[in-house]
Amino acid sequence: MLVREPIVAGQFYPAGRDACLEMIESLRPGKLPEDLPDRPVAGVVPHAGWVFSGATALAVLEAIRQSRTPKTFVLFGAVHRPIRASAVFSSGGWRTPLGLAEVDERLAGEVLARSEGLVADAPHAHEAEHSIEVQVPFIQHLFPEARILPIAVLPDEHAPEIGRIVGRTVGSLDADAVCLGSTDLTHYGPAYGFTPKGLGEEALRWMREENDRRMVDLMLRLDAEAAVPEAENRANACGAGAVAATLAAARELGASCGRLVHYTTSCDVMRERMGSRGMDAAVGYAGVVF
Repeated sequence: MLVREPIVAGQFYPAGRDACLEMIESLRPGKLPEDLPDRPVAGVVPHAGWVFSGATALAVLEAIRQSRTPKTFVLFGAVHRPIRASAVFSSGGWRTPLGLAEVDERLAGEVLARSEGLVADAPHAHEAEHSIEVQVPFIQHLFPEARILPIAVLPDEHAPEIGRIVGRTVGSLDADAVCLGSTDLTHYGPAYGFTPKGLGEEALRWMREENDRRMVDLMLRLDAEAAVPEAENRANACGAGAVAATLAAARELGASCGRLVHYTTSCDVMRERMGSRGMDAAVGYAGVVF
């Protein structure tokens, strides 16, 4: 069996089982927003270190868990390093401190058979990428019987079609599956080489209320075709391909709009948890359910 070993355990999240479980429980949200979808089919989650974005990702998974326990999570991942094509991890499993998450090999085979834009490129496309890995322990804890289907999605014109094919495949097989896309939002500050509004509180306000909000609004209206161009023009998502695929899949599965369940930034977390002040950098995190 092909097994992908964790690469960011001990960095983005704890390396030990007990520490992982303790941190997940500490991050789980309290009351969720009202008017959540009756039967969620998809979501968007962030992929930073758990201390920063874990609560946002868990809010999405808890919103799903309120009404269903899917047997499979299709995980559309961001691509932070060059790969030759959008790629499916089609067999075996992913190991985390919580054990082995098995790949849904049947669904993987069906998706690959129906898509010319995807390749079975495991482990190479996934071996150095963290955007899917950080979600897997959450799924293992909250949905212990679920399998996964990891798909690294390039931010290009093919991303919406990949999502459409996945959505149609899930629908035609009547598979009990939810699609999750992994992205962070604006990376603002000198460390990221992105300071169009300068530094200080007004710049970070612009990041939250304007730049991030544009991408969030695009998600809420399921505008899959606009996601990649929006990110290229505004630098407000590092996983635009994953977003586009998720929105297109959600439409195929019957969703007509999204619901924002949680939003924060790394700056907000630093202030709340560590009392930091006067920060000039931040990354945005949104959790959306469809």
